[in-house]
Amino acid sequence: MRQFVVIGRDVPTDPDAISLSDIPGAGRLDLLCRCVSAGVFLSHGIRESVRVHLVIADAFTVTFDADTLRHLHPDERNVAARVRDALAAKEDAIGHMPADVSPGVELRRMGLDATLDRLVGEAGGSGRGPDGTLVQLHEDGDPLVDADPPTDPVFVLSDHHDFAPAEAESIADRAERRLRVGPELLHADHTITVVHNWLDTDGYASY
Repeated sequence: MRQFVVIGRDVPTDPDAISLSDIPGAGRLDLLCRCVSAGVFLSHGIRESVRVHLVIADAFTVTFDADTLRHLHPDERNVAARVRDALAAKEDAIGHMPADVSPGVELRRMGLDATLDRLVGEAGGSGRGPDGTLVQLHEDGDPLVDADPPTDPVFVLSDHHDFAPAEAESIADRAERRLRVGPELLHADHTITVVHNWLDTDGYASY
C-alpha cells in the first residue's frame, strides 16, 4: 500500500464556502484535487493499493481509497465536488469513526497528529506503524535517487505553504526519513507523480 498525506491549511471546512466555479479561491483546493488525481489515477485507469489523505485545516481528513473508488474522474471540478460532499457529511463523523461519503471516500474528524497516529503510530515511535513507514517529502531531504523504497510507505507533504513549525516537529517525531525528489521545487501533485515513478521502477532500477 502506498499512501500520501497532503496538508491543506487554507481550505474552508464549510462546504458552502467551496465554489466549483472558483476552486483555487477555496484555499487552493485545486492543488489538493490535483494531488488526489496524481495519487490514484493512471492513464485510462486507477492505481491499486493507493490512498490519498487530505488534511483540511488541521480539523478533518478526507481519504480517497483507490481500491474502492467509484465514479471519480481526474478533473479538478469532479474531485472538488467530492471534497465538498465530504465536508457536508462532517456531522456524521463521530469521534474517530468516519463518515462514508461515497464509494472509496471517507471523512474523519482528525487533524494531522491524529491522522499520523492512525497510520504510523504516536510521536516518538519508530516511524513504522500499522499501515506503513512515514517519509517526509521536503526540499531539505536526502536525494530520492540514493534511497531504497520503503515497504508500505506513507508520504507526507505540504500544499503551497511550507510546513508550519508545529507540523514539522510532529512529522519529525514520527518520520523514519526525509527525502527530496530533485534539485528543483515542484508542485505537490508533481512530487507525487515523481514518487510514484520511483516506486514503480523499484528505485529507478527496473523499467
